[in-house]
Amino acid sequence: MLTVERHQRILQLLQEAKTVKIHELVEMLQASESTIRRDLSQLEKEGKLKRLHGGATLFQRKREEPSLVEKASRKLSEKNTIAAYAASLVERGDCIYLDAGTTAHQMIAHLDAADIIVVTNGLNHVKALLDKGIETYVIGGYVKPRTEAFIGQGAMNSLRHYRFDKTFIGVNGLHPAYGYTTPDPEEAAVKALALEQGQETYVLADHTKFYETAFSLIADLSTAVILTDGEVVEGLEDFQEHTKVVTIK
Repeated sequence: MLTVERHQRILQLLQEAKTVKIHELVEMLQASESTIRRDLSQLEKEGKLKRLHGGATLFQRKREEPSLVEKASRKLSEKNTIAAYAASLVERGDCIYLDAGTTAHQMIAHLDAADIIVVTNGLNHVKALLDKGIETYVIGGYVKPRTEAFIGQGAMNSLRHYRFDKTFIGVNGLHPAYGYTTPDPEEAAVKALALEQGQETYVLADHTKFYETAFSLIADLSTAVILTDGEVVEGLEDFQEHTKVVTIK
């Protein structure tokens, strides 16, 4: 099979299955593992796929955004690992910002520091925070149905009144050249302001978010420390050139 034919077949398989493993491609295309790895590297350079540890997947669409329910069901173990570590960074008396993301939501169960204050734009976070007896402030604004996040001018105006010891946000994609991104410009603006208001800033991102790019820029990589799970990320050194990356196992 010619190289161009293999490339076309790989992309066709990704369209059908979204994710494929190297050993599957070796069997289906009757090619060596080294050949398949070269094919994936070339297709990644051309921006046609994203390599994963042991395989490849398609890039998400720039405006594509899963619902809160869909996000909450993905990579639960990895998110919990990141959330537990992030919560351990919160110290007695801290004022923190928790973004409306699902990994930030998982942080709440692990928040054990005394006398902390949480400000959030996550409608879904409120009951969990109150059940933990945590002093909670919710910024106002329009509630976005798909993510249950407060966004818009009202949220921005409210958020400007606060300053945080630590800010924790989620993102849909992070890329060495294109920074932290999310599909919705209004949600991106709230995340960006929350980073500006934080003394220490953290992005919570499981390994599937690396090298993804969504529609709206939040900020450059240098604006926050990246907390991620222990799954191997191809090209992690590209991110480490811009900011600190903490890999939690």
